[in-house]
Amino acid sequence: MIFYGLLGAATIALACLVNREAVCRRGAGGTVTRRQAMNGAVLFTLFLIMAGTASLRIDVGNDYGNYVTTFHEIYVGGYVVTEPGFNLLVKLVFRLAGGENYLLVFGLFAVVTAVLFLKAMYDQSVDFTISFALFMLLGLYFRTFNTVRYYFVLAVTLYSLRYVLKKEYGKFILLILFAAFFHKSVLVVIPLYLIAALPWKKWQVVLGTALAVSLPLFQNFWMALVLKLYPSYQNTVYLQKDTGLEGSLMGIIRCAAVLALGLCAYRETIRDNKANLLYFKLNLLGLALYTCVSFLPLVSRFGYYLITAHILLVPGILKNMPETSESGKSLRNKKRIMYAATAGFCLLYFVYFLMTAHQEGVRVLPYHSWIFTEKEWLNGSFIF
Repeated sequence: MIFYGLLGAATIALACLVNREAVCRRGAGGTVTRRQAMNGAVLFTLFLIMAGTASLRIDVGNDYGNYVTTFHEIYVGGYVVTEPGFNLLVKLVFRLAGGENYLLVFGLFAVVTAVLFLKAMYDQSVDFTISFALFMLLGLYFRTFNTVRYYFVLAVTLYSLRYVLKKEYGKFILLILFAAFFHKSVLVVIPLYLIAALPWKKWQVVLGTALAVSLPLFQNFWMALVLKLYPSYQNTVYLQKDTGLEGSLMGIIRCAAVLALGLCAYRETIRDNKANLLYFKLNLLGLALYTCVSFLPLVSRFGYYLITAHILLVPGILKNMPETSESGKSLRNKKRIMYAATAGFCLLYFVYFLMTAHQEGVRVLPYHSWIFTEKEWLNGSFIF
């Protein structure tokens, strides 16, 4: 717990040194300025810390051992339910490594996932520092230690939002189809993101609300439909887990907090801001999912596709909040309260995450590294 706390504090402090505007500007004659070089060095250091910490872990994550078993079955040609792109990648890495070196697979996903998240936050956020702080304090980085293929495609979906905003839907769909070769649940974002990109009319909101209310009332029908779309959950232990509203509580609280922040400055920061409006709609869809579809096994996997945009929406609200209203009224105190409330909520959320990070479903604590682990871990004997 102390290690994660120090890691979060150190990386957020480093992120404070990043100035995106300075990086975008070139020096005389197109030369790179000292400030730009500093920013590049900080970003690279953040990448090394993120990718290194994830790559050096061993038996950290709720499904670490299951993945090692899956890697073995892929290698020997056994039956697996993972997607073909993932299977092909595992076979390729093992062939290049000359054997079942699963640490290389975990390391590869750690590197690519870190690059995609950093790239998305740097390019698409109006304030990289705030986005990165949310990425750490909301526990998103540490959750990447779980279900590596899922969090890889989650990073892809965050990156894909740029194409939705530009209305380059062909590129968006192709990117999501590529990600589906690693985790097919990502296909759900195609209709959801496109729905959020549409201009919502009142009758559409009413219809959508009615549909959301119908979900828990006819949950057997919707469960059967989901199982047809995702048959690998059929007859598994996941169906025996009663998620319920209690299991979705933290997602609901997080969506409600972002909703409250957005409503406080909707006119000033969301209504006429294309990007913020898209992310705000995704938050509404996420809130509806957590409250009305809590009966669905692993609902958080679908919910995170919608609420990960929080790390772009929150800085978009805070940074675009003016200090004076159109009528000339000072909004400085309101803006300070919004910043303070956001910081307080994120710190409390991080503390709660650390206190529960050892539990089933997360299990990213305690942290272990293969550098300090006995050799039998490295030859796979802990599984085989």
